[in-house]
This record gives sequence, structure tokens and C-alpha cells, in this order.
Amino acid sequence: MPGSNGRALEKARTLPCDVVALDLEDAVAPDAKHAARDAVCALVAAKAFGSREVAVRINALGSPWAEDDFKAVAKAGPDAIILPKVTSPSQIAAAQRGVDIWAMIETPRGVLNAAAIAQAGACCLILGSNDLTKDMRGRAMPARENLWAAMSQLVLSARAHGLTPIDGTYNDIADAAGLAASCAQGRAFGFDGKTLIHPAQIEAANQAFAPSPEEITAARRIIAAFAAVPDKSVLALDGRMVEKLHAVEAARLLALADAIASQC
Repeated sequence: MPGSNGRALEKARTLPCDVVALDLEDAVAPDAKHAARDAVCALVAAKAFGSREVAVRINALGSPWAEDDFKAVAKAGPDAIILPKVTSPSQIAAAQRGVDIWAMIETPRGVLNAAAIAQAGACCLILGSNDLTKDMRGRAMPARENLWAAMSQLVLSARAHGLTPIDGTYNDIADAAGLAASCAQGRAFGFDGKTLIHPAQIEAANQAFAPSPEEITAARRIIAAFAAVPDKSVLALDGRMVEKLHAVEAARLLALADAIASQC
């Protein structure tokens, strides 16, 4: 949500999303930066967004606003600071202010350094697909074929270091089918969620990244099957081979489903 849009900030207090990201960077005009920072920090300090996680995207390191953003936002106490245009691990080291850092990977150099950035202390990697496509001098493709390598690199880097990977935005607000396909693709690549640009996109993302009833049923069957024969490491279930690794994933999926249910 743009930090300069009071109506949007108020609406964010009621949205069925997991994280509210308050923006001080690209969505805020230069002459509105200071007022946006004050408004966002006041809301964060007041815990205005209930049980939702709150992250604030500050302006990029080296910009005229970055240092003041850091000081004010860290003092307000969000769950995380989103650092845009991260290209090297040294930026993560410089950003350690006692608040979790979520790194936006949105340049070719950032993609190539994603593993080092993850290792440097970031807590989350976010794909900035629009800026990345621009810097690649590419064009948007329906299935994002030109971003597949970057998507995999980001997910692999995050998983290797125990971080959360978040997929990039889908820009066509009116294209519900395209959004659903993009969310499904992101989950298939291994992302844990997706950044959104409009409240109308929340439901599709929630459906795609939450375990479906069918997945929950299958997970319970896998766990029950191994519980019945605890000495087995491989068994046949519903005509296919399942291993202990599938039981581990089933347990993770059920834990996620329980966590989502507890929030409802």
C-alpha cells in the first residue's frame, strides 16, 4: 500500500491478507516522501493492522531518504523492513538495525548474488519481477519464460538458507484467470506467497498458496499410512510409491493448514 494514500492505508486494516506492506519507495512521489514516512510510522507504532504482519519498504540505500527512513521505521517497530534493489550481501550487513530485513531481488546482479544475500542475514527474498524485466531489457511474457531462471535461483537461494521466498506481482488487475495461473505457477516453483498490488488479488493468492482440501486429505492419508507401518521407509499408497520425505512434507502442509485455520 502506498504510504502517501491515506484511504489505502485505512483499507489495509481490514484486508484478509497475511502481510501488509507499506511502501515509501516507488509508489510515493518525491515531494510526498516525508509525509508518507510520518503517516506510516504512526500507524506501525500504533499497531493499527491487528494480527497481520507489517513490513515497510523503505527507499533504496544511497537515496536521499534511506537513512531517515531507516531510523524512523526501525523506531516504529514493524515486523520487517523491505529493502529494495538489493544487489550484494554488503547491503544486508549495512541494513542490520535490529529489525528483520526482507530483500527485494530485482536486478540481474541481485539474482546472481541471491545466495550470498540470503546468507548475509536477510530473512526473506522477494522477486521484483517488473524491475528485473526492465533491467534485463526484456519484455513481459505470458508464462514468464524469460524469468524462470531467476525464479528458480531465488527459490533455491532462499531454501538453501532457510528463508521465505515470495513471488513477484501480477500487473493486470482485471485478468482474474491470468492471476490465478501466475499464483499457481509461483507455488509450483516453490514460492511461499506472492506480492499483490490490489485487494481484488488477495483471494486468488490465498487459495493458491494455502493447502487445498484435497491436499490436506492426501497428507493425512500419507501420515496415517506410515504410522501404521513405522518400520517402512517406502510404501505403496493409492497406486503410487511414497517415501518418508513425502511424510515430512505432509506434516509441514498440515501444520500450515492448522496455522491458517487458527487465524480464521
